[in-house]
Amino acid sequence: VYKNAMKEIWDIRLPQLLALPILFVALFFTSLKSIAQECPSLLNPTAGAISVPVNSPITWEAVTGVPGYIISLGTSAGGNDIVNERNVGTSTSFSPPTGLPENTEIFVTITLFFFNQPNIVCDTQSFTTAALTEVPDCVPSTVPSNNANNINTSTNISWSAASGASGYILSIGTTLNGSEILNNVDIGNNLSYDPPTDLPAETAIYINIIPYNRIGMAMGCSTISFTTAAAAVLPACTSMISPIDGETNVPLSPTLQWNAVENATGYRVSIGTTPFDTNILDNAILFNTSTVVVDFEPNRTFFITIVPFNEAGEAMGCTQETFSTLLGCGPYFDPISGDLIVLNPQLTFPDTISICDGNELNKITATDEADGYRWYQLDERGNESLLSSTSEVFIDTKGKYIYEAYVILEDSGNTFECSSSKTFEVTISKAPVIEDVSVDIGANSLNYIINTTTPGNYEFALDNENGPYQDSNRFNNISIENHTVYVRDKDGCGTVEWLVEQDLTVNGFPKFFTPNGDGVNDLWRFIPPIQTGESNISVIFIYDRFGSLLAQLSPDTKGWNGMVNGRPLPESNYWFKALTISNKEVKGHFSLKR
Repeated sequence: VYKNAMKEIWDIRLPQLLALPILFVALFFTSLKSIAQECPSLLNPTAGAISVPVNSPITWEAVTGVPGYIISLGTSAGGNDIVNERNVGTSTSFSPPTGLPENTEIFVTITLFFFNQPNIVCDTQSFTTAALTEVPDCVPSTVPSNNANNINTSTNISWSAASGASGYILSIGTTLNGSEILNNVDIGNNLSYDPPTDLPAETAIYINIIPYNRIGMAMGCSTISFTTAAAAVLPACTSMISPIDGETNVPLSPTLQWNAVENATGYRVSIGTTPFDTNILDNAILFNTSTVVVDFEPNRTFFITIVPFNEAGEAMGCTQETFSTLLGCGPYFDPISGDLIVLNPQLTFPDTISICDGNELNKITATDEADGYRWYQLDERGNESLLSSTSEVFIDTKGKYIYEAYVILEDSGNTFECSSSKTFEVTISKAPVIEDVSVDIGANSLNYIINTTTPGNYEFALDNENGPYQDSNRFNNISIENHTVYVRDKDGCGTVEWLVEQDLTVNGFPKFFTPNGDGVNDLWRFIPPIQTGESNISVIFIYDRFGSLLAQLSPDTKGWNGMVNGRPLPESNYWFKALTISNKEVKGHFSLKR
């Protein structure tokens, strides 16, 4: 009924409503199923983790329908003294540029960024970093790079973070190991230095960067050198005109424009979906103040960096700007319920599917309601091959696949899809085969270890095919009697069983006894076979491992208690020799366990 009612609403009302302002569209969508907003949990390091490396990246769960994330890091709850509200776009990972302080509780605050509603500040989570145990590494790279030529005299010196560093000592000179420009200055935990005056033109510049921490300074760091260009004037930075920095609801095919810079001969333009990516436009060189039309995805934040340049070099310190699109499938904010509404199907399909080896009818079915579906196979290079356009697909090969579900909507007579997809992995399971069951005889109990011919996603049960089942292949402290073990493939590829018959005697002579005074198995004695119940043994002699006679028993006695002359003997193996009434010998050994 709900589905039919929704279809009627879509068919009759949607074309008119799409022409209304976005607020009315949002109010209309309140009749649809909404998704309660949840904050993400830290994935690595997890909340409460200790001894976390100081150079550890921070990752968190992706939250459906959230257009972007803002992260703050501090040394107190809700603090931002390490990182202050860094917008990372759709990325769910962040690496602190200068690392983290050692042996410190780090507080992480994730803010959910939205275009058309107030941001949601999530509860602070924390973890504790490990204490440093050694001096830091040398810096892995610098700008300008080593042996670079024709470097502008007003260049800044910057470097990438050294693992384990809490600060840097910087020297700059015009000779190897020279320091007449800057002499062993502590820069602190910063990754750049702007010389107060221009560097000398057409000169070899030598730079020593020594990372340090509480333990000491990095050892053996190489000197970086580069050669400056003739004196020239760098261009200034520019700023966006359309869209302006921070603008939302930007059309999907805009022409990007920025202010002209007087002495610039061109501009380098990079655009990405996170502050760290250039996956839309990578350092493109343009000689005017606008881009060609770029088709952007809906519901995303984009990060753009524009760097003017001329024959003297590139503008220094240009900041990154952002804009956001808000069209298509949502998310739309419902001001009444406070929920986000998205038109994309919400997927419940699992991350891993297991199929049975040798089964030619391994059919996989979609788990979500949608208007259409697509299934793709991924090869080793990530290329997609379409397998099916229905709700079912037959797969008989392990590997990575893509599952896509979509709904079809109409906007002013135009049909478009709102789709969701996920990558899943197909694994192959085999019916279990028991190779053997190892039996360890303990004091008054047995331990089993079930060994299968090949490893698999199996579970194990004892004496009952219906379980309960456990993940461990070991059963401890079970009774001294015969048992049946069951091995079941968790993915439904079969169950096998194995009867473990435990013969505790050799022709009536026990393999062990436990003289510990508990009243169970305290005596070692001959037990006539059940078949006859009669003894053909006339006398039994017991020896230690050196052949010394310890006891002589009649077969009808209660048995040996493990003592000689009132002294208990230690745990060990002991030997016996028995004579039959026909004067034949029976020899063997047994264990004394306490």
